[in-house]
Amino acid sequence: MTKQYLKPLALAVSLALTLTACGKSEQAAAPAPPPASTAAAASTAPAAASTSAAVDTGKSIFDVSELDPTINACQDFNGFVNAKWVAANPIPQDRTRWGAFDQLADASLNTQHDIVDAASKNAAQAKAGSIEQKIGYLYQSGMDDAAIEKAGFDPIKPKLDAIAGLKSGSDVADYITKSYAEGDGQVFQFGAGADFQHADMQIAYANEAGLGLPTKDYYSDAKYKDIRDAYVAYIAKTLELTGVAEADAKKQADDVLAFETKLAAASLSPVEERDPKNEYHFVSVKAADQVTPHFSWDKFFTAQGVTIDKGFSLSQPKFFAEFDKQLASAPISQWQAYLRFHTIDDASNYLSKNFQDNRFDFYGKTLAGQPQQKPRWKRVLGAVNGSMGEALGQLYVAKVFTPEAKERAQELVDNVRNALKARIENLDWMSAETKAKAIDKWNTFLPKIGYPDKWRDWSGLNVTPDNYYANVQAAAKFNYEYDLAHIGKPTDRKEWGMTPQTVNAYYNPTDNTINFPAAILQPPFFNAKADDAINYGGIGAVIGHEASHGFDDQGSQFDGAGNNKNWWTKDDRAKFDARTQKLVDQFDAYAPLKDKPDLHVNGKLTLGENIADLGGMNVAYDALQAALKAHPEEASQKIDGYTEDQRFFLNWARVWRGNVREKQAVLYLNTDPHAPASLRAIAAPSNMPAFASAFQCKAGDAMVRPDDKQVKIW
Repeated sequence: MTKQYLKPLALAVSLALTLTACGKSEQAAAPAPPPASTAAAASTAPAAASTSAAVDTGKSIFDVSELDPTINACQDFNGFVNAKWVAANPIPQDRTRWGAFDQLADASLNTQHDIVDAASKNAAQAKAGSIEQKIGYLYQSGMDDAAIEKAGFDPIKPKLDAIAGLKSGSDVADYITKSYAEGDGQVFQFGAGADFQHADMQIAYANEAGLGLPTKDYYSDAKYKDIRDAYVAYIAKTLELTGVAEADAKKQADDVLAFETKLAAASLSPVEERDPKNEYHFVSVKAADQVTPHFSWDKFFTAQGVTIDKGFSLSQPKFFAEFDKQLASAPISQWQAYLRFHTIDDASNYLSKNFQDNRFDFYGKTLAGQPQQKPRWKRVLGAVNGSMGEALGQLYVAKVFTPEAKERAQELVDNVRNALKARIENLDWMSAETKAKAIDKWNTFLPKIGYPDKWRDWSGLNVTPDNYYANVQAAAKFNYEYDLAHIGKPTDRKEWGMTPQTVNAYYNPTDNTINFPAAILQPPFFNAKADDAINYGGIGAVIGHEASHGFDDQGSQFDGAGNNKNWWTKDDRAKFDARTQKLVDQFDAYAPLKDKPDLHVNGKLTLGENIADLGGMNVAYDALQAALKAHPEEASQKIDGYTEDQRFFLNWARVWRGNVREKQAVLYLNTDPHAPASLRAIAAPSNMPAFASAFQCKAGDAMVRPDDKQVKIW
């Protein structure tokens, strides 16, 4: 898929092991199924589900022995559902978290491992130029420890020599321009994306980047001094590994931190990044050159082979003004230190073991608290995903995903979408005028399920069996050029932004699509043999979640065509903001880490995901009730002693079971737009009277929010 500079809204923080290719990850792209029929869209109530309860399925569907009867479901629903499992399933040493998502991702990785291992063994005999051969050679080269160790850092010596030869800010600008053309960008991001004002067309975007620490606060806040010190030590050691003397490496490391601190001061916070007005600033090339008089955008575009018509998005002018200021004023030695470090850092995962270990020590151990690196095969598989992810997905789908599963998932999508439409039409706080616009947007949703109908062409990418770094770099350049080829062309809504083997789902506001990769369409989310409650509490809520993103605080600023345009009356937007503020307040009050009671969830940062969880749960519950109404004999039956309503909520909580290391948890709280999983298990249900009814909870119970605190949006 082309880069989206308003980030696609995913169900969860990504679990794909995509070690980026020299800092650039492969963007999947391919067509998808057609939109839901207009006949279905005309319904004013949820369609009945065609799935049916399987009362004799036993513990394989939902193992009730995992529930903890010593914990009151009305007081701690997450504990009731997940505490026993969490206690019995410690986080593996090579992980920072472990839960239902991670288990499913691990299963996907094992399947992918079988695929790439077989491709590697058979690569020499495979059809020349086939994806099987290219994936096989790529994986084979990544697993060739002897060749990688022998090469050391030789693969990047030409780049380091070029940096050493820079003599002026003008040289730096030329170097950045040339480096980008080779698929190895520095300082900022550049690529294609839908125009926020004319979403049917792709334009060029330049966005801020260039920082090695998680957010701008890590450069200035006193509480992160230890991390800054560790970062400087990491930079110095990284430089030393390429032969820089210890004293000089320390000075250069200090220069890098000082340089990045200036960039950070001009950068956005995570909350600010969620505001569409901070992600789009359309300018002519001439106007952009006025922002950066020491960096020629015309020269840059020519080098990239890109033709710019009316203009492009220089998305964060403040950042680019600071970038230009540093071109004019920063000592060349400081620029060299910065570029040298990031060149090594970007390449470290593809160089010899000492570079890999050094990078892991900081980003894995120090920042995230991960005790051990993942085994080599998982790291190399991550690089395969980052470089040729959709090609691997093509082989993955052929092995594990059936057309029948896709068809069943489509039925659930239709039913949940219809439940959302009914919810919108029956809102008591929204005017008829805004409702009509909301339904217009609903009508243009494009669901994409499982995998593309047409796969991307990989001809032109050359991969050899014996040069890992060169292979990854070739893929980075290939994918970069593929991305740039979209500029100036119509937006293709059928392209995918996740690979089929990714355990996740997403909504894209600039093309109004909801997307469900094959890897998430399996237990505990989806099971063709399960009763309706399990499927609606799992994948049904996921479908509702992604559809609700079209109407969250961010998605609601885009119309059905994907344009960043207001379709609300002033009064309705004020009512919406008042309701969402209650959700901000709810999450601001959560302090999920026992040892850090003063560290709270950021309600504004996580607002979009929290709206989507609440909306998704409500519409999935409505769809379940429609299914049970059509099959009343199921509505009155219990499975393993639990009603369908109870099993709906039980499976929702099971999806979010898991544990996370404290350092990683802190990092998530600072950077992740998703709330901690343990809170997602309880937050939406606590706002739903249906939950209290299902478990006979009373006013005053922790899982029953008072009427004045209860959040009702969609």
